Amino acid sequence: MKNIISCMFVIAALLSPLVMAEQVNLYSARKEALIKPLLDKFTQQTGIAVNLVTGNADNLITRLKSEGKYSPADLLLTTDVGRLYRAKEQGLTQQILESEAISKLPNNFRDEQGHWLGLSLRARPLMVSVDRVASQTIANLEDITKPEWKGRVCIRSSSNIYNQSMVAALIAQVGESAAQEWVNGLVKNFARPPQGGDRDQIKAVAAGLCDVAIANTYYLAGMLSSDDETTQQQAKKVKVIWPNQTDRGAHINISGVALTKNAPNKDAAVKLIDFLLSNESQLWYATTNHEYPVLADIAWSKLLQSFGTFKTEQVPLGKLGELNAAAVQMMDRAGWK
Repeated sequence: MKNIISCMFVIAALLSPLVMAEQVNLYSARKEALIKPLLDKFTQQTGIAVNLVTGNADNLITRLKSEGKYSPADLLLTTDVGRLYRAKEQGLTQQILESEAISKLPNNFRDEQGHWLGLSLRARPLMVSVDRVASQTIANLEDITKPEWKGRVCIRSSSNIYNQSMVAALIAQVGESAAQEWVNGLVKNFARPPQGGDRDQIKAVAAGLCDVAIANTYYLAGMLSSDDETTQQQAKKVKVIWPNQTDRGAHINISGVALTKNAPNKDAAVKLIDFLLSNESQLWYATTNHEYPVLADIAWSKLLQSFGTFKTEQVPLGKLGELNAAAVQMMDRAGWK
């Protein structure tokens, strides 16, 4: 019996470092390749293990809800503020206490109650044919709803949350009536039924299927930096136009993170958030993922610099989630499939 008890103590002693080791469980809607290198650096620097679960954002939110208080997740990382807002509204998140790193973040890039915050900035401007569209012919989003653009506009479907958030931001700035007029005019000018992702819209412009598209800049940057020569050549046929630079600015969104309501490793999770807001991580986002850093003093990648500087919308990002339902209804009324 003494030998059995001794063995049990030995086993417990061997296992205790594993049990006590700090860890973070991260549910991420970002592809593994776009976040794993940073997580590995975090583990190397802190010794805190990161258990990564990737998947569709809406599916991860559903999973969080179904797991309830038994969820192992500490953090939810996703690619649109609309989804972060949705998770908060469903009672799946909690306040992130402010740290030195978080205090440097502009107020517009975080939730008023501290439930989520931005990690990188995404811009969604106009992308036009280098050969067929002169830059001076388009100054504002409103311009592409004019009759001369009929049959010349490509964009992905209304089910895409990037587009839903863009319309929600428009509602917040110009009101429902003017926003509905814009959506109606845009749909009338579609070159084809909405299909594919942002890269497909860029490729459609390059192929001459349309002359103007709306897409996030990091997709174009990713194509320009691709190892595939065909992809590079397609991207080179497209240029960025920053709309509404004399009034409200270009539409922006974030990739961001929320602390889950029942986070079992809360302290370690906050340490990971701080790391993702560090200069090192922000620079990685800018140079590797070609996303704009949320901290103003971090340099952009050369590719992002080649797109030019721009004025951004100043809509509180929480509004994009708040007005999501109104935006979807507006798009449905216009026949945006």
